[in-house]
Amino acid sequence: MGLSSDEVVEIQFGKKPDEPCIVTVSCPDKTGLGCDLCQIILEFGLCITRGDVSTDAQWCFVVLWVVPSSPNINIQWTSLKKRLLSACPTFSIPFYLETGSLPKTSQTYLLKLFSVDRKGLLHDVTHVLCELDLCIQRVKVSTTPDERVMDLFFITDGMELLHTVRRQDEICHKLSSVLGDSCISCEIELAESFQQGFSSLPPAVATELFSFELSSSQTCPQGLLGSDLSKVKKVDIITDNSLSPSHTLLQIHCVDQKGLLYDILKTLKDFNIQISYGRFMSDTNGYREIDLFIQQTDGKKIVDPEKQDALCSRLKLEMLHPLRVIVVSRGPDTELLVANSVELCGKGRPRVFYDVTLALKMLGICIFSAEIGKHTTADKQWEVYRFLLEEMRELPLSNRRTRNQIVERVMRTLMGW
Repeated sequence: MGLSSDEVVEIQFGKKPDEPCIVTVSCPDKTGLGCDLCQIILEFGLCITRGDVSTDAQWCFVVLWVVPSSPNINIQWTSLKKRLLSACPTFSIPFYLETGSLPKTSQTYLLKLFSVDRKGLLHDVTHVLCELDLCIQRVKVSTTPDERVMDLFFITDGMELLHTVRRQDEICHKLSSVLGDSCISCEIELAESFQQGFSSLPPAVATELFSFELSSSQTCPQGLLGSDLSKVKKVDIITDNSLSPSHTLLQIHCVDQKGLLYDILKTLKDFNIQISYGRFMSDTNGYREIDLFIQQTDGKKIVDPEKQDALCSRLKLEMLHPLRVIVVSRGPDTELLVANSVELCGKGRPRVFYDVTLALKMLGICIFSAEIGKHTTADKQWEVYRFLLEEMRELPLSNRRTRNQIVERVMRTLMGW
């Protein structure tokens, strides 16, 4: 007898509006499953306030307490459930989904939006796409001399319905209603032979963007400035092999931030580390306590000191610098660059474009052009977001104070501070 979708993924809503919803997943286990679930939850604009996971290496049981990351986010719970179902392994019970569908590579489509330019336009478009469960794979935005904007969004559909006229009409209608008279035309077509573009960065810019290094004096993430410094503790990671005959206990204590659990589980997934039991908790001072019983894929704990050091160093780096944000001069223009490391499977961090455009909208800064590309360094691949900013008389971009303000606001928005 097979399992229904409600037995695999269950979403229990809080009794009060301010109470978290409880997402429960029970399915066959696989290495990196927790990371995949957290990636989807983060993509839907949710923050994980608490979590428990347990597995016997055959079957996995995950419970996550989630809340919207901001009040103005409209969560598509039905789409979220379908996406979580798609992440669950189905090879051992291919009949558990009523639809009988298996995970597959999403087809990429090109959304061409022509509109009149205005402040916050790009974020308003991005907000609509996120609410409609559309994932932005690449974007090319340019502004014409007559203050018109051509937005080219390469998107995939979490609902896998973009091939239908009804779904395309729904998207264009929603965009037109939000943009109003600003919208001139909206078209969606299949993107033939789509490939993620690679970003060509000047060596000096690449060095500044990717060269964050940990040191014994490293105490806080990039973007925490001023009075926040007194509140931040160094990330503490302890490994203990004395409590279990077959598992290594990984204990983490660090400041809370958006996507923290995703950053941790992404690192473990890239190291091919399995989690047998885990608990994700918070205390009253805005810090997180994470206890994870882990082992290698051969079923043994991690006893090699070099492997322990490599894992702990990468975890610290991903928690302190999960995203890189800088503002540089590009000839006479000013460019904002944001980068995040990509999983070995090729997935990037969700909602980066959404958060950056939101931060710039709050600052009142207009975007002249925007682009998403990939960049490869010696040890990893990065997703790079590039924004050419419009000069403003009331907020001169050449001013160092203004640039620091942009970096801080963007980082705070990305990290949920």
